[in-house]
Amino acid sequence: MRIAVMGAGGVGGYFGARLAQAGHEVAFVARGKHLEAIRAKGLAIKSPLGDAAVRARASEDPKELGAADVVLFAVKLWDTESAAERIRPLVEAGGVVIPFQNGVESIARIGKVLGPERIMGGAAYIAARIGEPGVIMQTGPIARLRFGTTHPAQSKAAAAFLAACKDAKIDADLADDIQRVLWEKFVLLVAVSATTAVTRKTIGVVRTDPDLRWLLETVMRETWMVGRKRGVALADDLVAKTLAQADSFTPDMRASMAADLEAGGRLEAPWLSGAVARMAREAGVEAIANRTIYAALKPYENGR
Repeated sequence: MRIAVMGAGGVGGYFGARLAQAGHEVAFVARGKHLEAIRAKGLAIKSPLGDAAVRARASEDPKELGAADVVLFAVKLWDTESAAERIRPLVEAGGVVIPFQNGVESIARIGKVLGPERIMGGAAYIAARIGEPGVIMQTGPIARLRFGTTHPAQSKAAAAFLAACKDAKIDADLADDIQRVLWEKFVLLVAVSATTAVTRKTIGVVRTDPDLRWLLETVMRETWMVGRKRGVALADDLVAKTLAQADSFTPDMRASMAADLEAGGRLEAPWLSGAVARMAREAGVEAIANRTIYAALKPYENGR
């Protein structure tokens, strides 16, 4: 397949490199020293699942990369609309976009720019980051993709991308209900991001302190409630299962948003707890814990 990766960070860089390692034609959109390193030395991944180093085309300008069958869209949430506009040349010949971002609104947001028929849904499960320019560091044992169609016309592309992932030995599956998959991840993501960021502590601290554990569970339950209000088929026991999942994480784990906050970077809070609070109000209810956490983080959402 011809695959373009918009955003060569932890998610896009890792899975793009694995696909390139399997022989697919992969091109990366990157910038700065990371771009320079990819052009000069290629892209390397350091992983418990096996290291790799690949040579691939890379550019800051998507127009230089040519048409793609699939675009893996993995930019930070604040860049969504501007990045979607930039990849227009990649999909004009009929390619599809699979956003592997945080949040649950990427399909709609990118669809407003490129057309809803072009946008599938996707969820990535991996802990990875840029360790140094040209090097992606995976810090956990899980590297999984789940994706699904939003329009019948996408079925052929979805099947082809699944086959490409299998070629690359990526743990991937095609979901029947991608909205449910996105919201199941969202329930966990919002809670862990919110609590580890607002406390500046790890998940180990959050889940063992009774008051913080209550907050963790309450944020999950509010997010689950909002998903159900929006018609998503979330299971009755999802919060209990998600809390058990949080209990399985290593004690020193914290969300990327907590690291961004500590580093003085921008935050995805408006599309995480902020989105839960907003969607709750739209549904005629309140999500008090999420609204409070978003209010506490709001002064930092644009970085220092």
